[in-house]
Amino acid sequence: MSIDLKYQVPTVAIHTQVFKAVTQSVVRVNGAPRMRQVYVPHPVMGKTAEQMRADIEGNDPVTGRPVMREVIEGLTEVLTPEDLKGLTFERSTPRLCDPATEEELQKLFLESDWTDKLPIVLPTEERVAKMLKHTSRKPEEIVGHLSPTHFREAWEYTVEKVAVNAVMAGARPEYFPVILALAASCVSARGSSTSSMASMAVVNGPIRHELGMNAGIGALGPYNHANATIGRAYGLLSQNLQGGSVPGHTYMGSMGNAYAYASPTFPENEERSPWEPLHVQYGFRPEDNVVTVFGSCRSTAFMFGFRREYWREHFRNLLRGLDPNGAATLLLDPIVARLIIDIAGLKTKAAVIDWVYENACMPAGEYWDYQLIQNYKLPRATFGEEPYASKLKAAPEEMVPMFTRDEINVVVVGGETNGYWRIMGADRRQAVCIDEWR
Repeated sequence: MSIDLKYQVPTVAIHTQVFKAVTQSVVRVNGAPRMRQVYVPHPVMGKTAEQMRADIEGNDPVTGRPVMREVIEGLTEVLTPEDLKGLTFERSTPRLCDPATEEELQKLFLESDWTDKLPIVLPTEERVAKMLKHTSRKPEEIVGHLSPTHFREAWEYTVEKVAVNAVMAGARPEYFPVILALAASCVSARGSSTSSMASMAVVNGPIRHELGMNAGIGALGPYNHANATIGRAYGLLSQNLQGGSVPGHTYMGSMGNAYAYASPTFPENEERSPWEPLHVQYGFRPEDNVVTVFGSCRSTAFMFGFRREYWREHFRNLLRGLDPNGAATLLLDPIVARLIIDIAGLKTKAAVIDWVYENACMPAGEYWDYQLIQNYKLPRATFGEEPYASKLKAAPEEMVPMFTRDEINVVVVGGETNGYWRIMGADRRQAVCIDEWR
């Protein structure tokens, strides 16, 4: 669209037909009706070069017309008045709904795609006002901008709009500064990637106790009101303040992701951790209240215990369960954190990260054969970006790291009922100081 909008050069975009609704929506909301859309049969994955050539030389499954004829026409024909329609897009909605019964309003919110399809707390003016009392920021102040993908325009939102979604999630007013900080991260918990990614958030600092958050038994589960409703608020504000999250239009996750219901939000168990907390690791003071947002949360590798003889092999196997295009965030019960020190001799977080970097490896040929690596890392390698350029030069059998060091994080959480741990395929995106939003 940049070529079309910025330089006004005739452009034709080719997609598979399953993306018809979303691609036409994208050009409409971006005011780019000049961009002609041409479609080929879905999917492309798994097809031979001959099969894909046949698709290009065949007919558009949406219009029934020859694909190449549509491409040539799109690049050469003069624009018509119909082409120029839709240059503007209405982004505003009324501040208040019309009066109705609770049942009618619940139905309105559900059918308008303003919910996560679960019942909500209706955001009355009184409830929103109570939420707003827990921040010094003005209701009309801009908090940030969100979009489901970088192909769509970013929507702007205010403190009041964040408060509306916090009420809907059932959050208590005292949680509001954390929710505002999540909104200020400008990282969407409702990304539209076909990979069905979700987001995760880790809270550090004294506010964990102030709000009664749970870093112990069941911290990632549905057993704590603050953990649960702050995470739900993050998800709701993401979908509503970025312009929606509607399957086929603004959400294209092929399988969906149960993590997106909760946007798992939990505090680090700082008191039981043998290492510095996550926020201190990244330059904050221990007394600072910080929420760190992780994106691309879509996979989990799970382990029980930390054995003395084969811990290296078990650890490597766990890491190999992740897609190398992602990142590795270790969530360790305090029991496991101490075992890593005792058995592996990795006495600091930095030592753990170094070990993971050096041992999460695979043959270069296998690395470059991963589909997502070809999609996202290969183009960067061909332009000489490191470390990908060096990996591309490696012999097929040469072992190369799956992750960079900054793609590896360690968080201690859990109630020490047993030595369980997991590695989340999630990358650290943004850390926001909660105190700035009080």
